[in-house]
Amino acid sequence: MEQLRTPYFLVDEQRLLHNLNILKSVSDRTGCKILLAQKAFSMFSCYPLMRSYLAGTTASGLHEARLGAEEFGGETHVFSPAFRVDEFEEILRYADHISFNSPAQVKKFGARAKECGKSIGLRVNPECSTQEGHAIYDPCAPGSRLGTTLAQLDESILPMLDGLHFHTLCEQNSDDLETTVQAFERKFGRYLHGMKWLNLGGGHHITRADYDIPRLIRVIEHLKRTYDVEIYLEPGEAVVLNAGFLMTRVLEVVHNGMDIAILDASAACHMPDVLEMPYRPPLRNAGESGEKPYTFRLAGPTCLAGDVIGDYSFDQPLREGDLLVFEDMALYTMVKTNTFNGMKLPDIVYRASDGGCTLVRSFGYEDFKTRLS
Repeated sequence: MEQLRTPYFLVDEQRLLHNLNILKSVSDRTGCKILLAQKAFSMFSCYPLMRSYLAGTTASGLHEARLGAEEFGGETHVFSPAFRVDEFEEILRYADHISFNSPAQVKKFGARAKECGKSIGLRVNPECSTQEGHAIYDPCAPGSRLGTTLAQLDESILPMLDGLHFHTLCEQNSDDLETTVQAFERKFGRYLHGMKWLNLGGGHHITRADYDIPRLIRVIEHLKRTYDVEIYLEPGEAVVLNAGFLMTRVLEVVHNGMDIAILDASAACHMPDVLEMPYRPPLRNAGESGEKPYTFRLAGPTCLAGDVIGDYSFDQPLREGDLLVFEDMALYTMVKTNTFNGMKLPDIVYRASDGGCTLVRSFGYEDFKTRLS
């Protein structure tokens, strides 16, 4: 790996298989179908491996739907807060399931989707917020545009629906799912009888070490037994949790009240969740600020003053050329990268189970230039 040019993303096959086997065991034990949420991870060179473990993909619009249908196969599910008229016919070419965000969207597009043999559903909002510290990812926050509340439900559309969909979680355990399901049942459970499926959305951290899988299985079995419906889960993070890394080197060390290491990786360009959530990515062999003898602020090379990853401590002072390894960098990283300041996108590297590394994709000037004119 020393000859690879930083920054680059490294996706590890063994860690990916670890997650996929856990997810497959849940689907095998419960009969539920688990889908890859491509919004978190769209590295389609991994799809041939993943399709042996997962039932298909979910998409947030036309391009993700096409990618899932063409590269992954299986079932292709699509949800959008509002579909475009000029794209909907093409979406129908790729989607098997379409979930609409409102009764108005069902009335506008539902009949055409049914004509084309698609399974359609309505995303509902159970108005049950279980999140702590992730307001930007809370679909149940006050004023949320995501999902139909009970007060806004138009029962005239119910005969058209094959299923219901909710998505309220973010990096959460199955106790929060159980709480949400109870709220969903109180408000919408009576409408589920006679339907074909219920989609529990994403945000389930199923592959995390402390995740309560037996509770998840009980929740799924309860729903199947009570409503006689097929159950879908659409995790994104859980599929690639801890399976990816961002490799970066120190370009320079400066001092302004504290030591600051300027890296060749940028928070703003290469890991935007650091600024959006905010989020502190784990760094191999580093501690919290002040935990180890030498504390450094890690920052990116762009002109954005706030391009700061965070403060970390080390056993030895950082020096120019040192390699740093950010962990858990497969999810919501590659899909969010950008070329602000003309920054080069990180290369993508795949490490197979035998330890061999393959350069999957390298990016350069044309990738920056061609998206602007």
